[in-house]
Amino acid sequence: MIGIETLDEFIIRRQEKFPDAKGELSRLLRDIGLASKIVHREVNKAGLVDILGDTGTTNVQGEKVKKLDVFANNRFVASLKMGGACCGIASEENENFIIIDDELSQNAEYIVALDPLDGSSNIDVNVSVGTIFSIYKRGSLQGGFCQLADFLQRGYEQVSAGYIIYGSSTMMVYTTGKGVNGFTLDPSIGEFCLSHPDIKIPKSGQMYSVNQGNYSKFKKGVQKYISYCGEDDKNTNRPYSLRYVGSLVADIHRNLLKGGIFMYPSTSTMPYGKLRLLYECNPMAFIVEQAGGKAINGKDDILQLHPTDLHQRTPMFIGSTDMVNMLSEFIDRFSVSPSI
Repeated sequence: MIGIETLDEFIIRRQEKFPDAKGELSRLLRDIGLASKIVHREVNKAGLVDILGDTGTTNVQGEKVKKLDVFANNRFVASLKMGGACCGIASEENENFIIIDDELSQNAEYIVALDPLDGSSNIDVNVSVGTIFSIYKRGSLQGGFCQLADFLQRGYEQVSAGYIIYGSSTMMVYTTGKGVNGFTLDPSIGEFCLSHPDIKIPKSGQMYSVNQGNYSKFKKGVQKYISYCGEDDKNTNRPYSLRYVGSLVADIHRNLLKGGIFMYPSTSTMPYGKLRLLYECNPMAFIVEQAGGKAINGKDDILQLHPTDLHQRTPMFIGSTDMVNMLSEFIDRFSVSPSI
């Protein structure tokens, strides 16, 4: 194991680069890492136990709740509560944010927003799923309860964001605003080990990711860009390959490493888009921008959007900078309305 750096070791060493750090952020990241190991275990044996399928209920988003959704949500919430390093949690699975009311947590300076199990509709067919998390400093006074305003912060105010992908291997990728690093779980020692240091997304790529079945519902600028991606042009290495998993973590992870663009536009039936700003778009935008990429809602940078609701939705176009800029040109050229 000589030369292998674990997640805990990496976090502790990085803490030295933050002069005002008191260790809470490091504890939070380790709490998230611990919970993800437990979810990894359940994901990997899901077909052997009674953890596949629907619970028969729907969440606040109106989506069918999977049994593993419930397990992952409970596991991450429990781990964050026990750790005492955050004062509140907002989860995609819960209508309201959770106040952690013990004395240690009330004096903590961070809140966490998370999507406990992204892509859960893929669980039953053994396709990669993931967890997405986002960490902010609270604005409310320490020693009291966290407030709604603590969660409704712009994405650029995140102090850390990351995701865990449960695939052929389980990886944790995160940023604290000083680059992006990836860690692969070694099951033999039960530790995340640094495997992808200082990740940089290529400026351009050969892949585009979109639910093309909704093509007729997209606005004209997006339709034109999709057609452009599929055109034969050797000078620009087109046509691009369409790669769409339907699990945000999986699609973003692939494009982050290989280059590409992920698109989830607004449609005629979902004018505000489908992805959640707090739980999905802000953390992914922070990660991709820290890796040298770009994320927009079609008009504005994702990280500049001011949330007004815990479960606010937004369109998102994210990935390699050159590809996102080209998409933006198509939107400007063909959109009737200046907004998306």
